[in-house]
Amino acid sequence: MNEQEWWAQQFEENRGHLRAVAYRILASVSEADDAVQEAWLRLNRSDAAAIGNLGGWLTTVVARVCLDALRSRASRREDALDTLAPATAVSLPDIRDPEQDALLADSVGLALLVVLDRLSPAERIAFVLHDMFDVSFDEIAPIVGRTPAAARQLASRARRRVQGPETPAQSDLKRQRRVVDAFLAALRRGDFAGLMAVLDPDVVVRIDEAAARPGAPTEIHGAEAWAKGAIAFARLAGSLQPLLVDGSVGLVWAPRGRLARALRLTIMGDQIVAADIIADPARLRQLHLAALDG
Repeated sequence: MNEQEWWAQQFEENRGHLRAVAYRILASVSEADDAVQEAWLRLNRSDAAAIGNLGGWLTTVVARVCLDALRSRASRREDALDTLAPATAVSLPDIRDPEQDALLADSVGLALLVVLDRLSPAERIAFVLHDMFDVSFDEIAPIVGRTPAAARQLASRARRRVQGPETPAQSDLKRQRRVVDAFLAALRRGDFAGLMAVLDPDVVVRIDEAAARPGAPTEIHGAEAWAKGAIAFARLAGSLQPLLVDGSVGLVWAPRGRLARALRLTIMGDQIVAADIIADPARLRQLHLAALDG
């Protein structure tokens, strides 16, 4: 084995880790692969023999490439919320692909990616590298152009945002989660009776103009009316994920981790008594979102 082949083998041994880092930062399969490929190109242009810790060096390179990509997104105002065509909250475009699904089902989960998308580029880098991959703040500092203490503050601020504002007691959240999980499971099965069981008979559903179909009502009254409308799109319910929305358990649709729809639910006892279906970009940005434990 010549030297070039040996370095290629070493790189391949790190590829999975590098792809995981890049995906968690960018929430995009293609961009993550591009970042990893750029790391390989930079390794080829470097004096590889002078690199003491190849894994650490490659992680740093990938993180810097990802940071540039995040900043480029911000400078070009690449806001997916402003480019997605309006659609009803239940008739969501089914744009997921198998590879994306596999990644979204991993230890991070779509819900956390939604929250991470709210962070600044530097906050996201610091949080992902430290909290998910145990990279030290001494190593993170030069990547984000801050001191180690400032990098620690970035991660701490990001952690507070990920955890969200104060929420109801854990027992209440568990009860809400059971109701939302039952609603989602019934919707995915196309189970009309199951939906009716978790909807208050007088449930009120408010749909903002960005989510409503042209000419369709922006309010739905009664469990039967909402269940019948929702059941028609049961096959698309797999795209919805539970998340804390304004401190209570709700549902979101977020292709590639970018929030496009939110269902803010009001739950009393074991039933949903009200729902707000939100797609307006300005309203979505005002929502307080946090990942659910477990």
